[in-house]
Amino acid sequence: MSEALQELAAHIEMKRPNDVLSSELAYGELTLRVTSAGIVDFVEFLKTDGTSNFSTLVDITAVDHPSREQRFDVVYHFLSMYQNQRIRVVAALREEETIPSIVSVHPSAGWFEREVFDMFGIIFSGHPDLRRLLTDYGFRGHPLRKDFPATGYTEVRYDEELKRVVYEPVSLVQEYRQFDNLSPWEGAKYILPGDEKGA
Repeated sequence: MSEALQELAAHIEMKRPNDVLSSELAYGELTLRVTSAGIVDFVEFLKTDGTSNFSTLVDITAVDHPSREQRFDVVYHFLSMYQNQRIRVVAALREEETIPSIVSVHPSAGWFEREVFDMFGIIFSGHPDLRRLLTDYGFRGHPLRKDFPATGYTEVRYDEELKRVVYEPVSLVQEYRQFDNLSPWEGAKYILPGDEKGA
């Protein structure tokens, strides 16, 4: 399998030398690092080229590397059912950069790109309907960025008195956070409900 993937990598690098920055075989899959500017033409080539035939878009996601100058990796996974091969395409972006949408080549990319926009804040230029997909309309921030606080910025709850949903700043109630840090099997000086049956 790795020999076939190496041949595929050589073929793609020969046909698209201006797009491919590097290639790597890892975990039985070919990973190509490409330029973000030419992603649409490159994906079109992967889909229509007779040697590759990557006609199925499996997924689009991203990885956040806050310490890097090119903070984000936008990661595409494709499947060729004709060749029984998978490929991973990675395009690096700076935080303020946009990347072209591939909806014109793979219409199913619309949902994936909306999810990446929502979770990471990456803007796909040319997307026909780029808006949040998983978070609420007034949501602040992008939850899968590494600088997003684990507790979020606001909490949502239903207020019985107001009879509506209210948004409030996150407040961690400490009264429920009293731990004795003892193992329940060793050293506990109390009896929990139901424990008296075992004694």
